[in-house]
Amino acid sequence: MGNDKRKWVTPHTYAIIFAVIVLAAIATYIIPAGEYERQEVDGRTVVVDNSYQSVEQNPITFFELFKSIPQGMQDGATIIFYIFLIGGAFGVIRSTGAIDSGINRLVHKLENKDMLIIPMVMFTFSVLGFTTGMSEESIIFVPIGIAIARSLGYDSIVGTAMITLGAASGFIGGMLNPFTVGVAQGIAEVPLFSGIAFRSIVYILILVLAVWYVLRYAKKVKNDPRSSVMYDLEHTVEADAEQARSQIADFNNRHALVLLALLTGVLINMYGVFNWDWFLTELAASFIIIGLLCGLVGGLGINKTFSSFVDGMRLVVFGALIVGFARTILVVMQDGMIIDTVIYSLATFIQHLPASLNVIGMFFVQTFINFFVPSGSGQAAATMPIMVPLADILGLERQVAVLAYQYGDAISNSIIPTSASLMGYLAVAGIPYERWAKFIWKLILLWSIVAMAALVAAVMIGVS
Repeated sequence: MGNDKRKWVTPHTYAIIFAVIVLAAIATYIIPAGEYERQEVDGRTVVVDNSYQSVEQNPITFFELFKSIPQGMQDGATIIFYIFLIGGAFGVIRSTGAIDSGINRLVHKLENKDMLIIPMVMFTFSVLGFTTGMSEESIIFVPIGIAIARSLGYDSIVGTAMITLGAASGFIGGMLNPFTVGVAQGIAEVPLFSGIAFRSIVYILILVLAVWYVLRYAKKVKNDPRSSVMYDLEHTVEADAEQARSQIADFNNRHALVLLALLTGVLINMYGVFNWDWFLTELAASFIIIGLLCGLVGGLGINKTFSSFVDGMRLVVFGALIVGFARTILVVMQDGMIIDTVIYSLATFIQHLPASLNVIGMFFVQTFINFFVPSGSGQAAATMPIMVPLADILGLERQVAVLAYQYGDAISNSIIPTSASLMGYLAVAGIPYERWAKFIWKLILLWSIVAMAALVAAVMIGVS
């Protein structure tokens, strides 16, 4: 009888998010309903400050709770199909063997210098993070990172981290990110991409911390594979990886053409984001072209190309559909008319904090809101029209309000289960959410400390 104790089983990721959806629905019966007026400004729908008013309660019924799930899928359709199509394109590229062969050749060239690869990769993706706002886009590169990591004797956590935490470091820095800093500064009516020097200093600190954190973990795993948070799931992987490496074809001209096509496509996408106002739809279309081109150049033929495309989409089903589930939380709170009440209450709370803690309060409020509104541009549109006048009242520079939003939005994206990009790349990597949380939480804490120190410094020196 004494041995009949049941071991705690971590809830399924979808179960965790569904529980949050249910809690949000229950909250519509408890939290007073209210709303702000909204208006169109430069093509964006923003909140009108001081327009909050109570409205009739609109609690979500049992059936409406379940109706909100397909509605969440519809609202997240652009991102969901973006992930599917990117996954398909990447499936084609992987089928050509170019990536595996290229990685194999790279590993041989950098033999005994493997600890240089992690900083190089993280820096590269951080640049994409602060220029193009790379987030969901990092999903397609995660399998490459894992392949590199396993070739070097690390685990899937290292491979995933050096891609995604590199991009996240740049996203947090946000110096030239048009989707977060650009939108927030536009609403705050401060010069576009102003404060770049201050942001660059914080970015360097954030990136150095991330590189140190990943290198420290990687070294520990290499010295003792049992220290990996994925050990019980991956302890047979190294033997499998060694066998797989022995079967990888030598790097050839076809492989070089495939990687050249991929690189050219990525550069075109970056140019499109800055010069042609490209977003997820255009980026997905571009990757379809890249995938088909790589399939033909790589010698797959028409049938094998599309077969690989479908296989690639199959691999990202978990991560793609969870975006819709996560979006459902916002749908429930919007339909229940409580999301504006939450924002209003948090803004009021900040006003009553001691002056020295106002900016820290802004940071925590934005972090809290990010759990329910994980879209960077969406959060900017919902909160900045409130936070900017609040900053004026409190005697803070508007740039500081933008910084508080920026760090509050970006840092928690690497750990909250409602983050579409996080759940997408964990699904592709095959990493359970709780294992990732066990690995990442200390870095999130360190990043948050740096952000809070930076915000206090920004107030003291008057960043504008």
